[in-house]
Amino acid sequence: MTSSELVMEGVELMALGMGSVFVFLILLVAVTTAMSAFLSRFFPEALPVPKAPKRAKPVTGNAVDQETIAVIGAAIQQHRSRRG
Repeated sequence: MTSSELVMEGVELMALGMGSVFVFLILLVAVTTAMSAFLSRFFPEALPVPKAPKRAKPVTGNAVDQETIAVIGAAIQQHRSRRG
């Protein structure tokens, strides 16, 4: 065999391989699309049931206790003293 014959055989094998992969992928897309159409036609998804809205808790005037306010104030003072 000459080198040109080897190259032509390689090109033929490459075309056969790429063609078979291309055909397989086209068939895969077609079968997946058909299966999706079949399932959505005969087995539709159930509509979600809307949830009842939650009642908001009434906000009290003093939602944060005094100890938490003191801790936050001390943290702010410490931060400001470190900055500058």
